[in-house]
Amino acid sequence: MGSLFGIHGDALQLRSQRLGLITSNLANAGTPGYKARDIDFGVALKASQSGMGPDRAGDAATRYRIPVMPSMDGNTVETATEQVAFAETAVGYQATLSFIRGRVESLTRALKGE
Repeated sequence: MGSLFGIHGDALQLRSQRLGLITSNLANAGTPGYKARDIDFGVALKASQSGMGPDRAGDAATRYRIPVMPSMDGNTVETATEQVAFAETAVGYQATLSFIRGRVESLTRALKGE
Protein backbone atom coordinates (compact mmCIF):
# COMPACT_ATOMS: atom_id res chain seq x y z
CA MET A 1 0.00 0.00 0.00
CA GLY A 2 2.97 2.32 0.62
CA SER A 3 3.90 2.47 -3.07
CA LEU A 4 0.28 2.94 -4.09
CA PHE A 5 -0.31 6.07 -1.98
CA GLY A 6 3.29 7.06 -1.33
CA ILE A 7 3.84 9.12 1.77
CA HIS A 8 0.15 9.94 2.10
CA GLY A 9 -0.91 6.65 3.70
CA ASP A 10 1.53 7.13 6.57
CA ALA A 11 0.67 10.83 6.83
CA LEU A 12 -3.02 9.99 7.22
CA GLN A 13 -2.31 7.55 10.05
CA LEU A 14 0.02 9.98 11.82
CA ARG A 15 -2.48 12.82 11.54
CA SER A 16 -5.15 10.55 12.98
CA GLN A 17 -2.88 9.73 15.92
CA ARG A 18 -2.17 13.42 16.45
CA LEU A 19 -5.87 14.26 16.42
CA GLY A 20 -6.39 11.61 19.10
CA LEU A 21 -3.70 13.10 21.33
CA ILE A 22 -5.01 16.63 20.92
CA THR A 23 -8.54 15.45 21.69
CA SER A 24 -7.24 13.76 24.83
CA ASN A 25 -5.50 16.98 25.82
CA LEU A 26 -8.70 18.97 25.40
CA ALA A 27 -10.72 16.39 27.34
CA ASN A 28 -8.25 16.67 30.24
CA ALA A 29 -7.99 20.46 30.30
CA GLY A 30 -9.42 20.51 33.83
CA THR A 31 -7.49 17.55 35.20
CA PRO A 32 -4.89 18.63 37.79
CA GLY A 33 -1.39 17.50 36.88
CA TYR A 34 -2.28 16.39 33.35
CA LYS A 35 0.60 16.90 30.91
CA ALA A 36 -0.39 17.80 27.35
CA ARG A 37 1.28 15.75 24.63
CA ASP A 38 1.69 16.17 20.90
CA ILE A 39 3.32 14.39 17.99
CA ASP A 40 6.17 16.08 16.17
CA PHE A 41 4.66 15.36 12.77
CA GLY A 42 7.82 15.98 10.73
CA VAL A 43 9.93 13.68 12.89
CA ALA A 44 7.23 11.00 12.90
CA LEU A 45 6.76 11.11 9.14
CA LYS A 46 10.49 10.87 8.53
CA ALA A 47 10.78 7.91 10.92
CA SER A 48 7.78 6.23 9.32
CA GLN A 49 9.27 6.57 5.85
CA SER A 50 12.59 5.13 7.01
CA GLY A 51 10.90 1.84 7.86
CA MET A 52 9.62 2.29 11.40
CA GLY A 53 5.93 2.31 10.42
CA PRO A 54 3.43 5.01 11.32
CA ASP A 55 2.25 3.58 14.66
CA ARG A 56 5.73 3.18 16.15
CA ALA A 57 6.91 6.42 14.55
CA GLY A 58 4.00 8.34 16.10
CA ASP A 59 4.75 6.89 19.52
CA ALA A 60 8.47 7.67 19.16
CA ALA A 61 7.76 11.27 18.11
CA THR A 62 5.32 11.98 20.96
CA ARG A 63 6.51 14.84 23.13
CA TYR A 64 5.15 16.72 26.12
CA ARG A 65 3.94 20.17 25.20
CA ILE A 66 5.70 23.04 26.98
CA PRO A 67 3.09 25.55 28.17
CA VAL A 68 3.40 29.29 27.64
CA MET A 69 1.55 29.99 30.90
CA PRO A 70 1.83 27.07 33.35
CA SER A 71 -1.19 26.57 35.58
CA MET A 72 -1.07 26.39 39.38
CA ASP A 73 -2.37 22.79 39.43
CA GLY A 74 0.37 21.45 37.12
CA ASN A 75 -1.90 21.00 34.11
CA THR A 76 -0.11 22.00 30.90
CA VAL A 77 -3.14 22.05 28.56
CA GLU A 78 -3.72 25.45 26.97
CA THR A 79 -7.09 25.27 25.29
CA ALA A 80 -6.37 27.88 22.60
CA THR A 81 -3.12 26.17 21.62
CA GLU A 82 -4.85 22.80 21.44
CA GLN A 83 -7.72 24.18 19.35
CA VAL A 84 -5.31 25.71 16.84
CA ALA A 85 -3.32 22.46 16.63
CA PHE A 86 -6.55 20.49 16.18
CA ALA A 87 -7.79 22.75 13.37
CA GLU A 88 -4.42 22.68 11.63
CA THR A 89 -4.22 18.89 11.84
CA ALA A 90 -7.82 18.45 10.70
CA VAL A 91 -7.15 20.53 7.58
CA GLY A 92 -4.04 18.45 6.84
CA TYR A 93 -6.03 15.26 7.40
CA GLN A 94 -8.71 16.40 4.95
CA ALA A 95 -6.10 17.36 2.34
CA THR A 96 -4.37 14.00 2.65
CA LEU A 97 -7.69 12.18 2.47
CA SER A 98 -8.65 14.14 -0.66
CA PHE A 99 -5.38 13.17 -2.33
CA ILE A 100 -5.92 9.50 -1.50
CA ARG A 101 -9.52 9.67 -2.69
CA GLY A 102 -8.35 11.20 -5.98
CA ARG A 103 -5.74 8.48 -6.38
CA VAL A 104 -8.34 5.75 -5.80
CA GLU A 105 -10.70 7.37 -8.31
CA SER A 106 -7.90 7.54 -10.90
CA LEU A 107 -7.06 3.88 -10.38
CA THR A 108 -10.73 2.93 -10.61
CA ARG A 109 -11.08 4.81 -13.91
CA ALA A 110 -7.93 3.14 -15.24
CA LEU A 111 -9.22 -0.31 -14.32
CA LYS A 112 -12.52 0.44 -16.06
CA GLY A 113 -10.62 1.60 -19.13
CA GLU A 114 -11.91 5.17 -19.07
